[in-house]
Amino acid sequence: MDKKNALRAGALAAGTTLMMLLMSSPALALTRDDGDDPGTGLSVIETLGLFVVAPIALFVVIAGLVWVLDRSKDRQDTTSSNITVKDEAQTKAKAKA
Repeated sequence: MDKKNALRAGALAAGTTLMMLLMSSPALALTRDDGDDPGTGLSVIETLGLFVVAPIALFVVIAGLVWVLDRSKDRQDTTSSNITVKDEAQTKAKAKA
């Protein structure tokens, strides 16, 4: 039964994708709309800078600000890291003395 549902879902996805590709033909982009005034295109360097370098730089700046301005103290495990366990022999020797 799972195979039949998977086949049905795949056929539906493929049909939907095909219809969307056919309906959004790039030939429609050749005709200009009224008031359309496109600017000059971006170079490869400008495109990479705008869509790759700028988001990475923004992420690094925000992460750096959060890290530097974090006022919380170092979180320590107060239950187990501060407990010192004495050796049983030392404890028994002190108890006998």
